[in-house]
Amino acid sequence: MDYKALAGRIASLTDGETDSVSLMATVACEVHHSDDRFDWTGFYRVTQPGLLKIGPYQGGHGCLVIPFDKGVCGAAAKTGKVQLVADVHAFEGHIACASSTMSEIVLPVRDAVGNIIAVFDIDSDQPGAFDQGDADALEEILHSVFATRQLS
Repeated sequence: MDYKALAGRIASLTDGETDSVSLMATVACEVHHSDDRFDWTGFYRVTQPGLLKIGPYQGGHGCLVIPFDKGVCGAAAKTGKVQLVADVHAFEGHIACASSTMSEIVLPVRDAVGNIIAVFDIDSDQPGAFDQGDADALEEILHSVFATRQLS
């Protein structure tokens, strides 16, 4: 996976943009089509305290609403930490939005003042598809897109 090239494409496509939904749509599309491991790629937005709602995504349907106390996405939002899950069936409380999902990575998305505004979720139909290298590269991309500009 060439994360440097991906980051460059995303930077070019999002240059000057401040609309958070437009940014999420662009990131989801670019990331989803960058690697065959990525079966579902998208955002769940914080729409009220303790609640995530589906945002822009690529792939099959997703869950519409996820409370912070449910699933991998909720865990990422609640703790503010990346969730690397090699086997979703071993994750207590996993929400099966798609039966094909075998592994998952979910990253908190922060704005310029550090508030969690969303989580970025990537599902794979392959077990153990993600590692710390993926987490580090994706965190850097998300930071450069969302935490470095005033969002509207």
